[in-house]
Amino acid sequence: MATATDQKIVDSLARCGVGFLTSVPCKQLAGVIELADKSDQFMHVPCNKEDEGMGLCAGAYMGGRQSCIIMQNTALGVVVNTLATLIQFYHIPLPMLISYRGEIGEKVACQVEMALHTKAILDQLHIPTYHFSDSRDVQRLDGILTHAQMSRKPIAVLTDATFWRSAQ
Repeated sequence: MATATDQKIVDSLARCGVGFLTSVPCKQLAGVIELADKSDQFMHVPCNKEDEGMGLCAGAYMGGRQSCIIMQNTALGVVVNTLATLIQFYHIPLPMLISYRGEIGEKVACQVEMALHTKAILDQLHIPTYHFSDSRDVQRLDGILTHAQMSRKPIAVLTDATFWRSAQ
């Protein structure tokens, strides 16, 4: 069931001109995905893998639509090549709304390992990263999305378990 915070995220995406969304299933981001899927503001195409989703976002952008991918940090290692050789090489502004699994409050032990590498991978790729740990952080999303479009760069918004608990 979607929360008010999920709605604020979806509203921000729409307000900032995102017209295409792709997502991989994620329990923490399920409310955002549900609202985006129901909205007439977006073309939402679920995907099987994150690198496939980035390809869809690149195609949407080249077709004139601003895009966003909704994913978990656990797949970040899979998308490094796609980020570097497609998204960054062609200067595609790609907001990545990422559930930051494995941080304090995580209930699934195997998620912790990728959390240890997430920020380092993003830093190595020179991708601006914004860590949301309180539902009030959503107020910053419009500026972050606008900056991604202006700079024609990918950005990562990491939403951790504390963020999602404060959003309920």
